[in-house]
Amino acid sequence: MSRVSVDKVKVAEFFRFCDENEVEFIDFRFSDIKGIWHHVSFSRSAIDESSFDGVPFDGSSIPAWQSVDKSDMILIPDPVRYFIDPFTADTTVVVFCDIWDIYKNEPYEKCPRSIVKRAMKFLQESGIGDVAYYGPENEFFVFDSIKIKDAVNCQYYEIDSEEGEWNRSREFEGGVNMGHRPGTKGGYFPVAPVDTMVDLRAEMVKVLNQVGLETFVVHHEVAQGQGEIGVKFGDILEAADNVQKLKYVVKMVAHLNGKTATFMPKPLYGDNGSGMHVHISIWKDGKNLFAGDSYHGLSQMALHFLGGVLKHARALAAFTNPSTNSYKRLIPGFEAPSILTYSAQNRSASIRIPYNSGEKAKRMEFRFPDSSANPYLAFASLLLAGIDGIKNKIEPGEPMEINLFELTLDEIREKGIKQLPHTLRHAIEEMLADRAYLKEGGVFSEEFIQTYKAYKFETEIWPWEARPHPFEFLTTYSC
Repeated sequence: MSRVSVDKVKVAEFFRFCDENEVEFIDFRFSDIKGIWHHVSFSRSAIDESSFDGVPFDGSSIPAWQSVDKSDMILIPDPVRYFIDPFTADTTVVVFCDIWDIYKNEPYEKCPRSIVKRAMKFLQESGIGDVAYYGPENEFFVFDSIKIKDAVNCQYYEIDSEEGEWNRSREFEGGVNMGHRPGTKGGYFPVAPVDTMVDLRAEMVKVLNQVGLETFVVHHEVAQGQGEIGVKFGDILEAADNVQKLKYVVKMVAHLNGKTATFMPKPLYGDNGSGMHVHISIWKDGKNLFAGDSYHGLSQMALHFLGGVLKHARALAAFTNPSTNSYKRLIPGFEAPSILTYSAQNRSASIRIPYNSGEKAKRMEFRFPDSSANPYLAFASLLLAGIDGIKNKIEPGEPMEINLFELTLDEIREKGIKQLPHTLRHAIEEMLADRAYLKEGGVFSEEFIQTYKAYKFETEIWPWEARPHPFEFLTTYSC
């Protein structure tokens, strides 16, 4: 199998863009298994048309990728997905890249972006649809500082925010404590001065627009120091790429303003966490296949897609909620959609059909994912679960229109409603037991699944399980 053929017209357009913008550096970026961006830069003069056939790099230095004896890999730049980096001193263009495996002579099975491309191809070859549109909503926190210590005798973190209610009695050096704070669960959404981030979010929006993202709603979220910026939907690959751009811009704008931004799901105990609600629809021949005359304007296909996601949701959590911290968010009382059912308008359900969406806008909102997810893996796995539901006509059951947050655990069990796993360990174990749908169309390989499992256990699950927690000293020290 030869490498993907290069569109010479698009490559020529890329270099014209570089010339018009007087680009001095070209920055090639790719995502690892966790979703962390990596990059390597070249002087503009060092890059030509042949670079789009592939750029060699060391794959052994990327976590859970290649061993040192098979470390040579190839970056394949995407000539249609690039932007001017707004934060570099010298004009730099950022180019999204896929990874090529020179040993198997195929797209690398552990490259998240390549996994999404295989999912797109599987959708098209199934005959179900031409394109899947995704609209992620990534919530985030902005803090003034964070201190962390991880030692043999000490596990410690401390977050500070001028919005934090813990600062109500603080004496500020050289100033007055102004006292306007949202308080726990009070951030949705009073005006300034309670909302301290109006100008910061506005700056983020301007930079997001600058890098090619179309934004709409911009607001403070429920928790202290929490915000959200809505970004227009795109096809599954574009949407995942846009999440990477959004995270980069939000973190950098905060950084340059002397603050720190995080997409961590649950950084504050007792306040709401951050999710990544994902809106999905499938289209074919310019028609939205999720629009119909079934429940709240959904089609039967959409309901089967929903049935597939509900069936596999506990396994999906390994990719949609892939951090130990994810499960601090998925507990009752904090608008956390951990109960696996669906409803129209009801935000206590894990899947919601948004209100008053016409035929073109008809979609489903999956509310359980969070932004610790690698967007490529989360989006691909959601699509595969939905396709499995469509192919096997999996019914989603009856909707739940009641406030699910008011149900006790016993009532949830009595009604036969499933919940998401309570820990990352459980999510990974569910994924291992229910992984056949992930391997359809060769989208996720067995090697990738086993690598992902080992990586999560070695870097997150076992280290987290082994560490004493400060709360354990309150409950157990005097035993």
